[in-house]
Amino acid sequence: MSDWKIKRQVLRAASFAMVLFGLLAVYIIYLSTWEADDLAKNPLNMRSAAAQSDIQRGSILAADGQVLAETRQDGRRIYPFGASMAAVTGYNGENIGSAGIEGHANQALLGLTADMSRLGPLSQLLQSERGNDVKLTIEPAAQKAAVEGLGNRRGAVVALDARTGAVLAMVSSPSYDPNDIESNWKSLSSQEDSPLLNRVVQGLYPPGSTIKPMIADAALTDGVTNTSEVFDCNGVLDVGGGHTIRESHGEVHGRVDLRQAVTESCNITFGTLGMRMGDEKLKNAFSRFGFDREIGDEILMTKSHFPDFGKLSKGDQAQTAIGQSALLVTPMHMALLADAFANGGKVMKPYLVQDVITPGGTVVYKAQPSRWLTATTPEMASVIDSYMEDVVTKGTGTAARVQGVRVTGKTGTAENPAGKDHAWFIGSAELPARKIVFAIIVENGGGGGTEAAPIARDIIESLM
Repeated sequence: MSDWKIKRQVLRAASFAMVLFGLLAVYIIYLSTWEADDLAKNPLNMRSAAAQSDIQRGSILAADGQVLAETRQDGRRIYPFGASMAAVTGYNGENIGSAGIEGHANQALLGLTADMSRLGPLSQLLQSERGNDVKLTIEPAAQKAAVEGLGNRRGAVVALDARTGAVLAMVSSPSYDPNDIESNWKSLSSQEDSPLLNRVVQGLYPPGSTIKPMIADAALTDGVTNTSEVFDCNGVLDVGGGHTIRESHGEVHGRVDLRQAVTESCNITFGTLGMRMGDEKLKNAFSRFGFDREIGDEILMTKSHFPDFGKLSKGDQAQTAIGQSALLVTPMHMALLADAFANGGKVMKPYLVQDVITPGGTVVYKAQPSRWLTATTPEMASVIDSYMEDVVTKGTGTAARVQGVRVTGKTGTAENPAGKDHAWFIGSAELPARKIVFAIIVENGGGGGTEAAPIARDIIESLM
């Protein structure tokens, strides 16, 4: 073989090796920059697991300083509130990984920062023997009221500070005891009622009539109705194709304007508005209120499930406008819907972690409330907020009334093909020092006004 052929083959081999080396270098740079934070936080990261074995994990604290999770001297992780705080704390186990705040704040609880995690073995030179404490926004009194309100019923409760997004209570039922979750993992993970599911952010339900304040906002904003139009509710709405929509329990509301339709939860009015709006305006309304978005950070919320907009029949449009059809949402998102009307059109980003505190008492992280989106105008929010106040003062939500407190709300009774109707209640309350919003669902509970609204009243009273 001539020299030039040998040189050409060597050049080809060298070029190929250089390309591979270049690709490897680009991939390493990609992992160490764009993917670095995610890899450092990944519960399967063995470096974090190795570090954890040598570090006393920090404590998780409630807003008032009560301990929600701590590590004993013998290394055992304990949860003093047990199942009542499980939806908040989550769990941490050697063989099952972590969830909830234990998973989200894993690095902080180990005393690691993202920068330290990238240093590999060198990070051990900077690592203390004890991790940081993580202080949450959770108020134990509100959490207790929510737990006791749900009792043994399946469902979810969430309460937020309307002006900051701080999560004050988050309860999912049935729950589990994180103190012995590892030994009971097989049983818990196979139970039909899904105790490991955090229903607040992962449970998907038809919202029923709790979606009507948003439809009222959209119908007014898009000009398909006005505040003075009167609807004739005879109890039955023809939606075409031989199908009808009826009022709950055969009610007939007579002649009602939009305010009265929200107060009395009139299906005929909102079914009519849904057909007038059509697919595009309905889809835009859900998008404007963030139902097609994720929250991120420590609130890992399941996306909403929508009907197939663009292909809906008149009947499906009407059903969607009363919170049925294929529409499914999380309780957390319904609390954010309530926030839009209670907070002048602004929806705050919900958060759980308030402070991260070193063993020496230094605050190395403090939450800064931020706006998630602007859903509507302050003027429109005020109109819908006043409608929701009427629901509590003289409509279907009177069971949520609290003496001396302005409470707004919307009840919902969502049809459930698998059993008895789900009971909903969403709304807000103006307390002396702050305003709160909430969403409550009692699975198979029946009427929202009788089953869910009293839980809201208990939470309000607990925070007074």
